[in-house]
Amino acid sequence: MRGKKNRASKLPVQWIAPVFVALVTFITFFPTLQNQFVEWDDYENLISNAHYRGLGWAQLGWMLTTFHMGPYQPLSWMTYGLDYVLWGMNPAGYHLTSLLFHGANAVFFYFISRRLLAITSPTSIEEADWRLTAGAAFAALMFSIHPLRVESVAWATERRDVVSGFFFLATIYCYLRANLCDHDQRASKSWLSAALGAYVLSLLGKATAMTLPLILLILDIYPLRRLAGSPRNWWKLRRGILREKILFAVPAAVFAVIALLGQQQASALKSLGSFSIESRIAQALFGASFYLWKTIVPVRLSPLYEIPSEFSPLDPAILAGGAATVIVTVSLYFLRKRWPAGLACGTYSVVMLAPVLGIVSTGPQLVAERYSYLSCLSWALLAGGLLLSVIRSAGQTRTVLATTTVAAIIVTFFSLLTWRQTMVWRDTGTLWTRVLRFDPNSSIAHYNLARFLANQGRQTEAIAHYREALSIRPDDIDAHNNLGLLLVLRGDTQDSINEFLTAAQIAPQDARSFFNLGRVYAREGELDKALENYQQAVKLDPNRAEIRFGLGNVFARQGLLKAAAAQFELATKLKSDFAEARVAWARALAAQGKKLEAEQQYQEALRVLKARGSVVSPPSEGIP
Repeated sequence: MRGKKNRASKLPVQWIAPVFVALVTFITFFPTLQNQFVEWDDYENLISNAHYRGLGWAQLGWMLTTFHMGPYQPLSWMTYGLDYVLWGMNPAGYHLTSLLFHGANAVFFYFISRRLLAITSPTSIEEADWRLTAGAAFAALMFSIHPLRVESVAWATERRDVVSGFFFLATIYCYLRANLCDHDQRASKSWLSAALGAYVLSLLGKATAMTLPLILLILDIYPLRRLAGSPRNWWKLRRGILREKILFAVPAAVFAVIALLGQQQASALKSLGSFSIESRIAQALFGASFYLWKTIVPVRLSPLYEIPSEFSPLDPAILAGGAATVIVTVSLYFLRKRWPAGLACGTYSVVMLAPVLGIVSTGPQLVAERYSYLSCLSWALLAGGLLLSVIRSAGQTRTVLATTTVAAIIVTFFSLLTWRQTMVWRDTGTLWTRVLRFDPNSSIAHYNLARFLANQGRQTEAIAHYREALSIRPDDIDAHNNLGLLLVLRGDTQDSINEFLTAAQIAPQDARSFFNLGRVYAREGELDKALENYQQAVKLDPNRAEIRFGLGNVFARQGLLKAAAAQFELATKLKSDFAEARVAWARALAAQGKKLEAEQQYQEALRVLKARGSVVSPPSEGIP
């Protein structure tokens, strides 16, 4: 009876701690619920993309087959689909879902930490119950409220981190449970099957978890100690343990190939010609130490650490980061017998980071805080183990109290830093202003801030930032085109033409520059030049309705009514709701005396415009 009473008294304590962890996590990230979608992939993924909106067969089919923006993440898309069903396009709902996932991950990690700390603790679980609770709670909070987590939680596009992370942690938890009951083969196989199922779901959320088979090997070596002695003898003596990993290696390999295909389709992979192997190795070595340093000292954080346009492996900061990685690695190796946890945690971190360190180079980032979401779990666990060790060795109540007070201060300090960091993601303006605060030479930040300012009607400021972006990367055709459009609005016609001509010289296969030139020349009445550029744009991109519409207008102004009508008709076929093209087509038909056909097109245009809430006048005999 006494044993049952003791277990009953301990049950609330065991659940108070994870509830406390979840509550602190939610409070820390509460400001994210006031954040907007930001113009950094959120617009392309969520605002302008209607394919994910709902959970019908059409939406699910798209989610399961798309490489939209590069990643293959059907499970993450499904959570967005549910968000749309529940919240429509209210960003607060999307951020709430991400936060709930993150809070659940914190609780999951609490139980994982408690189990791992119990294995490594020399005292029994019963004897050190409250100490284990304190150590596990501290580890969970060092993971969940750390400022490095902000990017994964506060950025709607990075939902995939928290979704994949949830099932990744579920995989680890089930794997530990399988080994906890290894005396019961049936129960152990059930838990192992659950781990495999959770792992596939993790990969469906994001393929970063592809390195998990190696993580399980690390756990088998330490702290589970299922694999001991020389690795050369493992297959002979521990064949069953290694076979377990094959179950996880198969989906890992499949999703690794899928991830590579997705990056290729999005044209995100860099060639060795554009980014040398020496640069990739330097980036990887720098990155490994960057994440450890920012875990310890999480200040001067930025949403983007852009690779400099003149990146050099011999840059002092890059060399220092690489040297730090080598020193830490060598130190942990030589301390492996006295401190095996250090080497295990360091190896875990590097293995989890391996796909994103830069050897396979994708994107413009040198490093990214979102990559720390799962890779820094081991450092959080190490912090929890340190607290447990200090409390366990403390002989006096005063020392224990002082230690827990220091831990509470650290938690509070990190929580306040994170609260403040979430506000960086409040909107597009705050996001890119923050990047420029620490890296005024970020062409991407200047470009995106310019777009934001232009949409706010602040054209002068936008033009200045576009010019800053081009001073850093003169071959940015998007910046040239957008700057040219703003200059047109301001009345600087010749300067705008120069920007479009420069863009056309840089990328002669890109139709946008010729399209923009055609629009400006048409506006200025230089119809021959307008026609020449529109025809070149059509040759490069024959399926863009807007180009056909512009070309049709030029033909109409030249009196070539039949040619104009043909272009307007093509525009409506390419874009059925293109009411303006239908109105222009109706006018061209009316000018040719084809009244009945003109009336049909006008009625169709009127139907589309009424759906928009717009009003147009009937087609006239003349041509605009």
